[in-house]
Order: sequence, then structure tokens, then C-alpha cells
Amino acid sequence: MTRHLPNDDDISAFRQALQAAGVRRIATNQADPGKPKRNDDAQQARRRAAVENSTTQASGRTSDGRVEAVRPSEYLEFSVPDLPWRTFSQLKRGHTAWQAGLDLHGYTLEEARIELESFLRDSAAQGLRCVLVVHGKAWGTTSDFPVLKSHTNAWLREWPGVLAFCSATDIDGGTGAVYILLRKRGL
Repeated sequence: MTRHLPNDDDISAFRQALQAAGVRRIATNQADPGKPKRNDDAQQARRRAAVENSTTQASGRTSDGRVEAVRPSEYLEFSVPDLPWRTFSQLKRGHTAWQAGLDLHGYTLEEARIELESFLRDSAAQGLRCVLVVHGKAWGTTSDFPVLKSHTNAWLREWPGVLAFCSATDIDGGTGAVYILLRKRGL
């Protein structure tokens, strides 16, 4: 089979047909997913201040000890026992819209823990229901497993305001991010 390459007349006829059909050239070559901005500048400044003012001692609710290692491509999921199946299923399919996000790339382990705790507290205080945390899949420099991913998995299981979490869909980071379903205020 021979390949037909269009000549200038073919290209011109194609463009005229598109114009006649009302097709317009797009302004940008970027999709707008309609998702909220992932980092609120005021929240990010508060979290950074908390990191700078904190000591290296564990002061939060999450552990800073050894955790179970997970593989870079491993799918993470957790839910409290009484969470309705349908709610968890919607979260896993990415049908629960996330309202805020945090990217942990570039943080040390201790900074990431403090950032995550602060982010979860801020999100709960604002009454947010679902948030996204990007932990990445990178391996630690001195370890043979993804450090932030493994610790995030452990920390979220310990946090009392977390009803469920699972790895995100590919469009939101896949196994390098998690959707987190937070407890409603007053419960």
C-alpha cells in the first residue's frame, strides 16, 4: 500500500471545507479540565510558615517512624469500615470532584508530613469533602522504595478526619497521587 501525501491543493480544499463548516482555529493548545486551582497562595503561605516554625520533632498526629513500603506503581486504597460502598466506588472512579490539592514534590520527609497535616486541617476547617494529594512515585535516595508515597499511605490511615483515600485516576496523577475523602464537619 502506498502512502498518499496531500499536495497544496488538497490542503487548501480541506481548509476551505473546514471554514465553510464553521470550524474555528483554537486559541490555545491546552485543555481546560474545569478543575479548581490546585494551590491556593494564602493556604500555601500558611503551610510554609508552619514548616519553617516547626522543629524536627514529631508534633502532629501522624507517625514519623517506619512504615510499610509500597511499590511505585502500587494502587493505594483505604476506607473506614462503615463507609457506604457506593461512596467509595465513586471516589475510586474519580467521580467525586476534588476541591483543593497539595503537591508534596520537593519536600523532605518531615516537611511533607507537616505540610500534609496542615493541609488536612485547613481543608477540614473549610468544610472540604474531597482533596487531592500528589505524593509522586520517586524512590528515596537512600531507600529502595518510594518514601513519600509509602509514608503518605501510612499517615492518611492514621488521620482521624480521613474517611477514605485511593490512588487517583490517570488524569489527576494516577498512582502518584491520592484522592482523600474527608469527614464532614460535626461528625
